[in-house]
Amino acid sequence: MTRTAYLAAEGFEDQLRTELGDRIRAEHGRLLIADGEGHCSWAANIWQDILEVEIASIGDAAARLKAIQRNWLAYAPLHHGRAKLITEKLPHVSGKALSFGVPLPTSPLGSFTLLAPDRMLYAARCSSPVPNGEFAFIEDREGPPSRAYLKLWEGLTRHRLEFGSELPKPGDICLDLGSSPGGWTWVLGSLGATVTAIDKAPLAPNVAAMKTVAWKQGSAFALEPKEFPRVDWLCSDVICYPARLLKLVERWLASSDVRNAVCTLKFQGETDFETARGFAAIPGSRLLHLHHNKHELTWLWRRPE
Repeated sequence: MTRTAYLAAEGFEDQLRTELGDRIRAEHGRLLIADGEGHCSWAANIWQDILEVEIASIGDAAARLKAIQRNWLAYAPLHHGRAKLITEKLPHVSGKALSFGVPLPTSPLGSFTLLAPDRMLYAARCSSPVPNGEFAFIEDREGPPSRAYLKLWEGLTRHRLEFGSELPKPGDICLDLGSSPGGWTWVLGSLGATVTAIDKAPLAPNVAAMKTVAWKQGSAFALEPKEFPRVDWLCSDVICYPARLLKLVERWLASSDVRNAVCTLKFQGETDFETARGFAAIPGSRLLHLHHNKHELTWLWRRPE
């Protein structure tokens, strides 16, 4: 049977364990090894078609990996020093922060770990093109009014990765539900899209002054989809129970011509796995734990062709 290794987002190992259930066969730090294959929302990176081999030496391990492909990254909760020595014999993999909007690396990035000093687990194919699924960006410390912008930068980057979509652009109609103080609105407006920001609280002055941004005071849940018959990007970082957000999303998809969506499910207390499954079941969906999420998942959606 095929086995897959799932690297849990840091601090959310329990959520990944629940998601994988009785498929789990072993654990190695945050790396959970399970029967079968497939997507898991709480995994930061998924190692596909894993292999396990005995290694005679550090040089033997490095030679085996280099014979497969160029780029490898270690995850080493144990035997860290030995894994570092193997890494030093491999071609360098850049760990520098990403520039938002710049295409992601396209070369395959494999992962390996040492289960014991003489036993290596590895996968040439992984779900993430960046080290350990950590989408770290070169930050903008002047424009955005809050750090929430990093979440949308990552959400849009991964939307493009999952669906091949373009970033929001001039002429696109965007809604930012629960917008104040305007971190997400700032991202959309900076890309030149036309943004209507919905919140009871106002936007930060520099965001409100953006030429393509308009603020509409009120509740995101009171907004009628008929007011916006076409929406290119439906975005929400609103604070609410995920079940309430699911009903809102379903209403918009049924009543408006929505093309794409990026929405945050904010769990309050226990993780609501049932509602998460409801989001994932919507055709055209991908549910992910972003590097910049806390106790949250991000729902990415593109209207099926």
